[in-house]
Amino acid sequence: MSTRLTILASGSSGNCAYLETEDTRLLIDSGLSARQIRQRLLGIGRTPENLSGILITHEHTDHTQGLGVLAGKLKIPIYCNRLTKEAIQTQFQVPLEFRLFNTGASFELGDLSIDTFSVPHDAYDPVGFLLRTHSGNIGFLTDLGHATRLVVERVRQSNILVLEANHDVKMLQDDTKRPWATKQRILSRHGHLSNDAAAQLATEIMTAELHHLYLGHLSGDCNRPALAQSVVSAALQRIGASHATVEATSPDVPCSTLTLDRTPAPHAPPCEAAVQ
Repeated sequence: MSTRLTILASGSSGNCAYLETEDTRLLIDSGLSARQIRQRLLGIGRTPENLSGILITHEHTDHTQGLGVLAGKLKIPIYCNRLTKEAIQTQFQVPLEFRLFNTGASFELGDLSIDTFSVPHDAYDPVGFLLRTHSGNIGFLTDLGHATRLVVERVRQSNILVLEANHDVKMLQDDTKRPWATKQRILSRHGHLSNDAAAQLATEIMTAELHHLYLGHLSGDCNRPALAQSVVSAALQRIGASHATVEATSPDVPCSTLTLDRTPAPHAPPCEAAVQ
């Protein structure tokens, strides 16, 4: 029995992942157009018509863009908390089917057990996830102003972790496109993790059972995949965590599918393209 995970996109412009187990086919966030999600699913031999549901971390459009067409047209249930539901309903003027959970609770979806927990980010009620499968546990921390003790405790059981590494602090400070107020928001304790903050958190979370670390939500202007990967990898090398693969994701090209089996450590080739 195996589990398949494909990061269809991750970056400031859009976030979406596909998880498949024996009984369940799930999107985690829907931050691309419905057309793009369909194309990327077709690229791995899947279709949105077979989805069991869409799991949403928070209401920002880089996580919800495709919901109106995808969930509305295909009647795919959306799993989120109440405040996120209310925010989504103001974005899309179409009937949507919601299945609500309380932040901090766990629930079953097919053969998955899903732990939810609060994360500090500037949204109504943002959450992180730990998805427990028969093959291993997958953590999602895509938007995170800072790492609370709760966050560290909840994802320390991960075998696979999607962790935000949004920006390089100097590149963000030197950026001429963003006003100072935007930079302050990004750098705040409810904004986004820098490469250095992601590296520090990775060392706190790291265990012998965490084998694959995806660096997600990279800024196209204020970060570079090779830089993010270098900073996090160096931090892990310093604590002797050479067993963990560190892989930078892209909003433009899906990562290769990662297959989790019960016994061997999962491995996958890197993403095919870098963030521009």
